[in-house]
Amino acid sequence: MAFELPKLNYAFNALEPHIDAKTMEIHHGKHHQAYVTNLNNAIAGSDTEKMSIEDICKNISKYPAAVRNNGGGHYNHSLFWEIMAPNAGGTPSGEVAKAIDSDLGGFEKFKTDFAAAGATRFGSGWAWLCVKADGKLCVCSTPNQDNPLMDIADCKGTPILGMDVWEHAYYLNYQNRRPDYMNAFFNVINWNKVNELYLKAKK
Repeated sequence: MAFELPKLNYAFNALEPHIDAKTMEIHHGKHHQAYVTNLNNAIAGSDTEKMSIEDICKNISKYPAAVRNNGGGHYNHSLFWEIMAPNAGGTPSGEVAKAIDSDLGGFEKFKTDFAAAGATRFGSGWAWLCVKADGKLCVCSTPNQDNPLMDIADCKGTPILGMDVWEHAYYLNYQNRRPDYMNAFFNVINWNKVNELYLKAKK
């Protein structure tokens, strides 16, 4: 069954002023749609069509670059839309908040480390908050559309928060000011969803 572009749970302008409507419209409807279309084309007629996107990522070394790039693009963006919400931001709560304190040295240190992961990623890529195999949280980054689920990733784990630092995520509004975009991103993080994903990953 072909993969499909997931619907947003909010309007394109719902994250303003932090992320503008035009960026959201192009990012979701053009960029993400292209990853979905290209992924479906790359796996057409193969057994991979029957696999989940998570299982494809976990075995990505078996597949050609078109599957890695577009499969990663689809997985990463599907998570990205989920962990943002209007009237969100603030500080985390629940079990993930406790884990950020115990595993990462507290929320302020996490913010610094997460922003650094995005700022120091040369070119295009993602910053991640992940649950490792031992259940502990970690912060890392990956290039291009790679993610920590992939068997080729330097940092491995289950992503529960991802920040897109490709220029298409911010260039219309922030131009080359990636740090300004990253600061704004903290105002739209849906910590309830992140906590939900954390609890799921811990099971």
